[in-house]
Amino acid sequence: MKDFCSSFSDYLVNQKSVSANTLESYVRDVEHFISYLTKSGKDDPALVDADQINSYIEDMKQNKKSDATITRNIASIRCFYQYMLLFGYTTVNPAKAIHLEKIEKKFPQILSGKEIELLLSQPNTREPKGCRDKAMLELLYATGIRATELVDLDIGSINLRTGMLRCSTARSERVIPVYPTAISAISDYIVRVRSHMITPAGGQALFVNLNGRRLTRQGFWKIVKGYAEQAKIVKEITPHTLRHSFALHLLENGAELKDIQAMLGHADISSTQVYVHLLNDHCKEVYNQCHPRAKLG
Repeated sequence: MKDFCSSFSDYLVNQKSVSANTLESYVRDVEHFISYLTKSGKDDPALVDADQINSYIEDMKQNKKSDATITRNIASIRCFYQYMLLFGYTTVNPAKAIHLEKIEKKFPQILSGKEIELLLSQPNTREPKGCRDKAMLELLYATGIRATELVDLDIGSINLRTGMLRCSTARSERVIPVYPTAISAISDYIVRVRSHMITPAGGQALFVNLNGRRLTRQGFWKIVKGYAEQAKIVKEITPHTLRHSFALHLLENGAELKDIQAMLGHADISSTQVYVHLLNDHCKEVYNQCHPRAKLG
């Protein structure tokens, strides 16, 4: 069973070119699925039928898994059986006919300008950890990059003199401007903190943990959550909240959708267009709250 998961992971990387997040999610989902099969006495996933997959879905529902989690698991299992078909381990895809749960699309949380300022003011920059955290938060809001992209940055990714960030992924590379306040925070961190924290194990990593190794995505997620709680911001905040806020704030201030698409690294502009809907909703909310005649009747 472990061999299946390992080769499935290679398939996702080498043939599907999935992102790091998708890779982690799909492999974890399939590992859970195979573990369920093993406990049910099924040692060969090639012999599984649709009824057994439906039983797994029912098991997830009984364990109070969300519709979004179940839908992603179904997609992961479908992809797993596509891999099984491709490499000749099975002749049918038992997940093909499985119904995908229809989930309500939720628009992302957006921080207001005041909430952004409040969040960015939380780190104590007199301390090494706070200095690093301030640099990371400023850079995330300055560029809208993903948390995975942030922790993957190397020291050479940022040009402090020109104020430009080079963000590279397996599929693309983009160059994004960085505002002066963020450049100042990053420069302060590099000179005053990173040079003392970095260890050989950290390599060229731009942001390192307190042990001098490259910071992980999970570690950064906890940092953001911690400062959000410290700031007493009631919205549910993740690193992606800063990415969404970056995009909407640019749009609010007149940026072209195609420019935002380029900075976010969206392959399809339809992914960027969600911010137009968010902007329209925001404008309607402001109108209803502020126009004197909108409150009548």
